[in-house]
Amino acid sequence: MTRRRILTINPNSSAAVTAAIDEAAAPLRISGGPEIDVVGLAEGPPSIISQRDADSVVMPLLGRVARENADAFVIACFSDPGLHAVREAAGGRPVMGIAEWGILRALTLGERFGIIALSPQSIRRQQRMVRQMSVDGRYAGSWSVGASAAETAGADIRQRLIEAGRALVTQRGADVVVMGCAGMASHRAPIEAAIGVPVVEPAQQAIAAAIGAVLLRA
Repeated sequence: MTRRRILTINPNSSAAVTAAIDEAAAPLRISGGPEIDVVGLAEGPPSIISQRDADSVVMPLLGRVARENADAFVIACFSDPGLHAVREAAGGRPVMGIAEWGILRALTLGERFGIIALSPQSIRRQQRMVRQMSVDGRYAGSWSVGASAAETAGADIRQRLIEAGRALVTQRGADVVVMGCAGMASHRAPIEAAIGVPVVEPAQQAIAAAIGAVLLRA
């Protein structure tokens, strides 16, 4: 039997972010499970900051998904760019957006979730997404760290992430925090230890959901 395959796509062109996502996927590469490939998008911007950036990668994502023979896909950007269009292009194969799955996981861990955002522009997109998902009643808010996606893969940003998480807990009343970017898995446990509430790394949650979807398909 051919081994099934999940393709995780980082829609920006940062090699550092793609490598960090690949590292985050390592614990999910289980015996008997599907193959998990992580790739970047050469056509994407170095960091997805604005709505224009997010919209610019939709057509390249559609083309990539349509060409691939993967059994499931993960869009590894917290903007979930082109999520519904990509699902159409996938022809019934599962497509997971990391923001959607990160938020859904947070709802199982607490009553009010907050999001560590990269920038004020990111916060606006997150607010729209929360409204569209109809979970705004449990949304404590987002807190920006003023960083690019590439910066999140390094160790220097960790203290800023901790401070943002702590602010969401102490000032916004969050009892669970979602990391609002892919490639930050190495920071999850230290942030959780520092702020004392569960912290969700969304790329891992989306990949885990894709594994379940693939294994349970007839």
